[in-house]
Amino acid sequence: FLIEPSFIQSRNYAARKGTRERKQKKKVKKVEVEKVAFIPHNQRKKDRLLAARATLKYDDSWKSAPVDNVYHTKYYRSKIYPFEEAVQCHRETHHPDMYNVPNASLFARIELYMQGEKKTRFVDDFNQVVAIPHKFDHGEERAIIAFSKTAEAQKEALDAGAQLAGGVDLIKQVQNGAISLQNFHFVVAHPDILPELLALRGVMKRKFPNPKNGTLDVDLATVTERFINGIHYYAKKDEHEKDFGLVETVIGTLDMEPTHLEENFAALVKDLYAMRPKREGHFISRCLLRSPPSPEQLTVDYNLYIEDEKDKKEKKVEDEDEEEGERVAL
Repeated sequence: FLIEPSFIQSRNYAARKGTRERKQKKKVKKVEVEKVAFIPHNQRKKDRLLAARATLKYDDSWKSAPVDNVYHTKYYRSKIYPFEEAVQCHRETHHPDMYNVPNASLFARIELYMQGEKKTRFVDDFNQVVAIPHKFDHGEERAIIAFSKTAEAQKEALDAGAQLAGGVDLIKQVQNGAISLQNFHFVVAHPDILPELLALRGVMKRKFPNPKNGTLDVDLATVTERFINGIHYYAKKDEHEKDFGLVETVIGTLDMEPTHLEENFAALVKDLYAMRPKREGHFISRCLLRSPPSPEQLTVDYNLYIEDEKDKKEKKVEDEDEEEGERVAL
């Protein structure tokens, strides 16, 4: 029989230069397709509406100043009224011949820029009670409970308007459930009873007195009066536009003296400005005065009532220069 020779080719030399590179280029890269979850139809409509939603931040700095006393507000900058003039304008619309509400409430609408120290961080919602120089009927019911070891401080709190005041015995009544803290809007305390009051921290939660919001103080009479008669305001971020915040609160009534209303407004602006984040730029964007039932809103200048950090530094430098000049003169 015939045996055919078998031949097996073997290659013991390198491939031509560039072969591996060509093969790598020919390989088709697999592209991973991200799976998009099903979006309900009602959610799609909501997303389209939000995309077409106009920004809440108001900026008319690019508009030209009006040259006449009659103009279309759409094309010109809004007029900034002196505070007393704005109050007088609202009084005219609420005159008995028009709305016939001469003692209507005057509201301050304050727009805030809520961006924090970083661009991705925003100021948390907050609420404060600011003391005002001129009291008015705000129409809110505010029940206050006060804690102190001394009978004198307890009496001062009761005289100032607290619903209930007491010491260690009152703490025990709260622990036993005889007194419910849910019936009180604010809790104030003297520092002398703070160690015993720690037993109620879990019950009080956010109502627990602390010096930051002014509920822990040695002068219970002043604190109680502040929380009863002061302006209680809330600063809230917009749900969809996180860097826009709004404060809207009453500062008095139209039948009050304009200077008294202005002083209440100044106290509110100063307290609000103290809550600004530690970053460059403005915190308060715009201040408006309105008085229902009129839809009219008048812009007022808030910068007259706050002292900027730059102004403080300049004032400090001026004071130092004056002191140095006096020393040289001596």
